Amino acid sequence: MKHIVLLAYNIRSLWNVGSLFRTSDAFGVEKLILTGYSATPPRREISKTAIGAEEYIKWEHIEDPIEAIGKLKEHGFRIVALELSEDAVDVSQYQAQEKTCLIVGHEVTGVPEEILGICDDKIQIPMMGKKESLNVAVATGIALSHIGG
Repeated sequence: MKHIVLLAYNIRSLWNVGSLFRTSDAFGVEKLILTGYSATPPRREISKTAIGAEEYIKWEHIEDPIEAIGKLKEHGFRIVALELSEDAVDVSQYQAQEKTCLIVGHEVTGVPEEILGICDDKIQIPMMGKKESLNVAVATGIALSHIGG
């Protein structure tokens, strides 16, 4: 069984945060770490999309994502960013480790370079249309469906 942690950095939409809770439940994420200015429960908007998942999914807020990543590395987690990048691997080809932390970033600017620089791997979702990316909550679901389990 894989141990998956989801780290969300600067997620500005409360509804996206709520969706991350619900998606974490669906894919067996052990813990959701909200970093930067990502909103935290209790918030009506989060509850509306989480539909109660925020009540039982383990979560914590750590302002500094670098600090959170350091703690995860100390516990043997492989750090994987979901980001459009020249060196990113197609998510369907990625072989997740037993202990994996998936990092998702800001809805517009993504995962910043200072975080990407300390990641072990980068993955991306191939896009067939004209847009380069998906909504962060949708992209997280797709990534977790490939790396979880």
